Amino acid sequence: MDEGYVHREARDVVIQLSINYNWRTPGTEDCVTACVLSATEGDHRLDRAEQGSRAVSRAMAAAAGEPELAMHLAAVMLLALVAATAAAQPFPFKPIRIVVAATPGGGVDTTSRIVGQGLSDRFGQPVVIENRPGGGGALAGDIVARAAPDGHTLKTISISHSVLPSTHRNLPYSPERDLVPVSVMVNGPNVLVVHPSVPARSVKELVALARAQPGQLLYSSSGNAGPPHMAMELFKMVAGIDLVHIPYKGTGPGITDLVAGRVAMTFASVISVRQYVDTGRLRLLATSGAKRAAIIPDVPTMAEAGVPGYAVDVWYAMFAPAATPREALLLLNAEVARFLNQPPVKAKLADQGLETVADSLDRTDAYIKAETLKWAKVVKAAKIVAE
Repeated sequence: MDEGYVHREARDVVIQLSINYNWRTPGTEDCVTACVLSATEGDHRLDRAEQGSRAVSRAMAAAAGEPELAMHLAAVMLLALVAATAAAQPFPFKPIRIVVAATPGGGVDTTSRIVGQGLSDRFGQPVVIENRPGGGGALAGDIVARAAPDGHTLKTISISHSVLPSTHRNLPYSPERDLVPVSVMVNGPNVLVVHPSVPARSVKELVALARAQPGQLLYSSSGNAGPPHMAMELFKMVAGIDLVHIPYKGTGPGITDLVAGRVAMTFASVISVRQYVDTGRLRLLATSGAKRAAIIPDVPTMAEAGVPGYAVDVWYAMFAPAATPREALLLLNAEVARFLNQPPVKAKLADQGLETVADSLDRTDAYIKAETLKWAKVVKAAKIVAE
């Protein structure tokens, strides 16, 4: 990191300490400035221990006759020295922890482990995967929001990140204020499927059926405010239809009941329903995304199939604490993109029904903000409240 960044980090420590100690003694600010510059611009021919010793001596001399101030300045200088030392180390300088807001085995977890291995190989540091499902992603988010903002603690999550601010009103942290995006790693295309008994062979026919039978068609989801629920509520809002939500505890039970004919339809990942579509036990009508899914290129999008303006990309993204240095964010963003765009990695992801996104840091930030606004409108219209 550049020298200016090191000085800014050290000065931030001093400013906070001066506020905490409520220093008002004349000349204190000048002493603090001199001490910090001395600590962060020390003689690099000396080791840090020797620089620390000299820094303390200078602090005592600067506050001669004022023992309390001298002690405070000495503490400041040592802390500034520690801050400068930590900031000067090239990122990453210790193991990286990825807190996954999902259970093991799902799309977010699988993507996190693939990316984690790539980052470990690239950086030469261990990457620890920690699954912390719960609260629609709130548990993992709170852990990472409270972590040291040095780029070594990250969160991975689905579109639930952009839903949380609207559905959870008493979060212990703010997803928008306390976390920043690193990368939208991949998109997991979802599809609209119906039971064969439903007399609709296209999205247009399904819309017509729903309008003729308002409040009679049931749809399943993996749970309240989860991606399938949100995708269907957006469908209802854009198409102007009334469907009844039946939430399940996870994707599997909902699909099981759909195959059995207990519900009429759902949105689900291609991988989770493909075997049933191939054997005629479910009928596939469209993909949910803004563009056709590479794994099923002949299947139209919802917009192409008759619902203009509809698009739901079920993305899996990585976030960091809000105060993480931009240099670390840029490096992580670049390395995630480099890794995910390697042909063997893209092929491995494709086997899981996942498509690489990995856009730039600024475009990722703009996209997440737009997604949060979009889902806030859906939550308000559907009156969704987290359970």
